[in-house]
Amino acid sequence: MTSKTLQLPSYLKALAVLSLMILVVFILIVGKSILIPLALGAFFAVLFTPFSLFLEKYKVPRVLSSIISLVLMIGLVAGLLSFIVSNLISFSADFANVSVRINTLIQQVDQFTSTQLGFQQKLADQLDPNALLSLLNKNSSSISAFAINAIGSLSSLILIPLFMFFFLFYRDHLVSVLISIFRDADPAEVKSQIIRLRKVVLNYISGVGKVMVILAILNITAYSLIGVEHAIFFGVVGAILNIIPYVGPFIGALLPMSYALLTMDNLLSPLLILGAYQAIQLLEGNYLTPKIVGSQVNLNAFMTFLGLLLGASIWGVAGMILIIPILAILREIFDLSSSTKPFALLLGEEPKAAPPKPTPDENSNS
Repeated sequence: MTSKTLQLPSYLKALAVLSLMILVVFILIVGKSILIPLALGAFFAVLFTPFSLFLEKYKVPRVLSSIISLVLMIGLVAGLLSFIVSNLISFSADFANVSVRINTLIQQVDQFTSTQLGFQQKLADQLDPNALLSLLNKNSSSISAFAINAIGSLSSLILIPLFMFFFLFYRDHLVSVLISIFRDADPAEVKSQIIRLRKVVLNYISGVGKVMVILAILNITAYSLIGVEHAIFFGVVGAILNIIPYVGPFIGALLPMSYALLTMDNLLSPLLILGAYQAIQLLEGNYLTPKIVGSQVNLNAFMTFLGLLLGASIWGVAGMILIIPILAILREIFDLSSSTKPFALLLGEEPKAAPPKPTPDENSNS
């Protein structure tokens, strides 16, 4: 009596896959208050694992190396926040006479339309500077609210360093657990794949870091040439915000444009900032990110864009930040098995076709 393997109809397989996807998305949404700091803690743990290994190489205990890495991470984040806050505080003196500056800008627009375009708008008589100032304050509050929501979407900031410490301290134990899960595979092979996945995340982080440094240099150079005060602050903040696709670069350019509009005595400076922003973003989108970051994670542009939309809809700003390394890790995992290789191909770039081998006739002719 021969046994027959039960084959499910195609529509049932598709329904099972769809149900699993819905369940995963539901869990990600419901549990985001824990899953987001857990993912960020793992992200920082992977980032600081080489530093911990370096300390342990010189006989530093695991608990002490984990604590030192944690303190270093907190110090770097605190230093960045203090840099931003100190510059924001110094802006208060620059906006002492905003109403007068707004009135001057309105008069300049009237003069430009009268002399260059041949008609008079008389905006100074139609617009109330105080009402315009109130509108600017409202938009400023909206930008501040966006920043607060972005930080709030990271969820339970206190949990992030705790998760980071535990991931660093128990990393060998976690590797042993994974080896026991895949007990049918070679333990050495499983461990090598874990190291490979960690390198994927590190390569992505290093790629993003390189792009940020280049963008910061370009921003600072452009703003300094235009004559914007606090060029270093705007350049660094714009480079950091670039990690948030689409919205981040826009806010990074809107901040110096608004500042120049309210503090400088001409309308040309905001336009020059806008032009510099467009040129730098063109360079970043068409060369820097595809060549530096894209080559590190080997993800195609379509799946990256789709992943950013899904990450934003599920986890907000944190989802957009984490989705790229998550997709890169999934691509590496899918590449481990022949049954899941099509999914790895879906996420990755299309492999280059090998050059055709010469035929025997071609060899004889040569």
